[in-house]
Amino acid sequence: MVTRLDGPGDDRSEGSGDDPHGIALEIAEAVESLTNLWSVAAQQAALRMSVHQLRALLVLEAASELNLTSLAERLGIGLPTASRLCDRLEAAGMLERSLHPEKRREVRLGLTAQGHRVLDDVAARRAQALADVLRGMEPAERSALRRGMRAFLAARGGVPRSPDAR
Repeated sequence: MVTRLDGPGDDRSEGSGDDPHGIALEIAEAVESLTNLWSVAAQQAALRMSVHQLRALLVLEAASELNLTSLAERLGIGLPTASRLCDRLEAAGMLERSLHPEKRREVRLGLTAQGHRVLDDVAARRAQALADVLRGMEPAERSALRRGMRAFLAARGGVPRSPDAR
């Protein structure tokens, strides 16, 4: 049985228990809630975009000018599926295809200005949804969450710990 972080039965005193597995179960619940928050915010920004289309735009934003094979590999999908996905994004004005300047048989994929606007809108809506939740927390709780997230990222190898992380 998982003890809910925000529900009845959460009678643990603050700071009690240091069992990584138990803490992982609690965090998993919070992550699921955040994932739902993220998804709803993205759907409000681009109602006709699928999760796969949004993921493709995010991959292309992070690694510009990929070819179709590279995009398919990063998304974990087959080439025909990636090709249809790109067809839909191109028809919606969010993706453009261009010939590689040195490899004439290779086609590069890139975001259009519209694709960037959609991602900016999604990011803004997600940040606003998260800020709305954070406003419901005490300042000390927000600071503790920030420190915890920085420590998590550092332990995972994502970012170095900031010496002034408060």
